[in-house]
Amino acid sequence: MPTATLNGIDVYYERWGSGPRLLFVNGSGAALATSRMMIEPYGEHLDVAAHDQRGLGQTAIPPGPYTMADYAADAIALVDHLGWDRFRVVGVSFGGMVAQELAVTCPERVERLALVCTSPGGHAASYPLHTLAGLEPSERGARSRTILDTRFTPEWLDAHPADRAVADLMAQGAARPKTDEQRRGEAAQLEARSHHDVIDRLPRITAPTLVASGRFDGIAPVANGEVIAAAIPGAELRVYDGGHVFMMQDPRATPEIIGFLAA
Repeated sequence: MPTATLNGIDVYYERWGSGPRLLFVNGSGAALATSRMMIEPYGEHLDVAAHDQRGLGQTAIPPGPYTMADYAADAIALVDHLGWDRFRVVGVSFGGMVAQELAVTCPERVERLALVCTSPGGHAASYPLHTLAGLEPSERGARSRTILDTRFTPEWLDAHPADRAVADLMAQGAARPKTDEQRRGEAAQLEARSHHDVIDRLPRITAPTLVASGRFDGIAPVANGEVIAAAIPGAELRVYDGGHVFMMQDPRATPEIIGFLAA
C-alpha cells in the first residue's frame, strides 16, 4: 500500500475509483482501516484519494503539538504528490474542518467542496470532544451517545433498534484497544481541533459548496452548518434526518453528497 513522505512524515494513503478527482478527508480518530466502507461508495463515481492523517492509522505520529494548518498542509502535500492541480474535496466532521482550512488556503485549486457534519469554529465550534476523556466511564458513554444524536436516550434506543445498532457500532469503535502512541496521536488531533476557527476566512472559498448537517447532531449542530453556509458565497445547506452520523441513518445523504461532488 502506498506511503509518501510529506512535510517530513510518512503518510499512508489509498486511491480507488475513476472520474473527477476527489480528496476525502476523514474525521476525529478515524483511519482508513476502519472507515473504508464509508469512503468506497465515492469511488463508484470519482477518482478518490484518502489518507490517514498525522497521528492516526498507518501514518507517522510525529511530536506535537499539531495545528489545523498542519493537517491542511498534509492534505495539500498529498494532492501535490499525486499531481493534482485542481480537485474536489469532501470533509467529514474533523475532516470538514481540515477541508475548510484547505479551501481558504488555496481556493483556486478546489473545484467543488462538500462539508459534512462539521463546524467552522469560533462562536460556532463543535462539541469539545477533548473534554470527554476527563469523565467517568459511565458518564462518558452516556454523553457520547447523546452528542452523537440528541435523541439517543436509553428509552429512544430501546424503541429504535436501527439507532441502537448505530450507537453500539460507534461505541465498539471507541472501545478498540490502543497503544500509548495511538492515544497520543488522537489526543494531539483533538487538541488541534479545539483551536479550529476559520469563520472570518470562509468568504475566500469560491468553489460550489454543499454543507450537509444532521438534524439531531449534538457535535456539529445544524446552527453551525448554517453559519458555514451563510459565510461561503453561494453555498447550499441540506439537513438530513439523523445525528452526527446521519450518513448511516438517512439513505438520501450519501447518494446526494456524491451526486453533488460528481456533477
